[in-house]
Amino acid sequence: MNGPVTAGELYDDLAARLQLRWVAGAQGRERALESGERRERRPSRVGYLNIIYPNQVQIVGREELRYLDALDAEARRGTIAKIIEYAPVALVLTRDQDVPDDLRQAAEADGIPVWISPLRGHELLTHLQYQLARQLARRITLHGTLLEVHSIGVLIMGEAGSGKSELALELITRGHRLIADDAPEFTQIAPDLLDGTCPELLRDMLEVRGLGVLNVREMYGHTAVKRNKYLRLIIELVPFGELSSSDPMQRLTGIATRRRVLDVDVPQITLPVAPGRNLAVLVEAAVRQHILKSQGIDPAQIFLDRQAHQMRRRHPRSGRKNEFLGGETGD
Repeated sequence: MNGPVTAGELYDDLAARLQLRWVAGAQGRERALESGERRERRPSRVGYLNIIYPNQVQIVGREELRYLDALDAEARRGTIAKIIEYAPVALVLTRDQDVPDDLRQAAEADGIPVWISPLRGHELLTHLQYQLARQLARRITLHGTLLEVHSIGVLIMGEAGSGKSELALELITRGHRLIADDAPEFTQIAPDLLDGTCPELLRDMLEVRGLGVLNVREMYGHTAVKRNKYLRLIIELVPFGELSSSDPMQRLTGIATRRRVLDVDVPQITLPVAPGRNLAVLVEAAVRQHILKSQGIDPAQIFLDRQAHQMRRRHPRSGRKNEFLGGETGD
């Protein structure tokens, strides 16, 4: 699980994109915005100004300011006191509206950041919701190399020395793209979706034993790397001698299982590693096979159906004696 996001971090991430200006509550940079799983009550992370079910980030549009202006002096003081009492992480005013003096003073006194943007409310809402959903989503780091192979995200896993980085390097030279080596980070951005990214420290880097750390972007160009990719398939490299299965069906179906990553079951294929095996070609074939299966095309099942059809042709049921009726089963 990610840690809390502070008002200062949120502002720094979105200030340029949303054209934000910090006009009050500068001392509130460390106000923390946490995910709902860390809170006893679960207000929305961001929404239009609400004093009944307050949001963690309150957007103040024209209608909200008109509502405040329509109140008498006593009701207005009480409403602003309630807004401040719920301690929002930030107040965001839309369309470059002026901050009312009483609201500014109250926010300044309690250290609540007040930001102004020229954008409309729904634009701010969309960007803030997306940013906070990603920053507060569950996240995990796995040991492996994440690549884009035939347009899907593939995580190559295996013990140290199994050849993950060498395999990744060969796949890159074949036109595929690197996302992250050694420690890719995966964020659950939807119930069934994991987004894989690279830590900033490792971005564009690939460690290959005997060569050291390589800068893939500088060596192979900008198209050889990618910033992120959804995880669709895991390929685990296992020494050939460690595989001991008595299941004859694996010769038809391969070793296909699923691995639980956060709350998502990700398809996994186990590839035996042995001298002379072209792992890059095998990985490409495994990815193509996975794509076919996702489209409802299962070669192993097709083969089994053909075999069953041939057996029915060679051993038709017609002509057999029906032991119970004493006659033939044919027409």
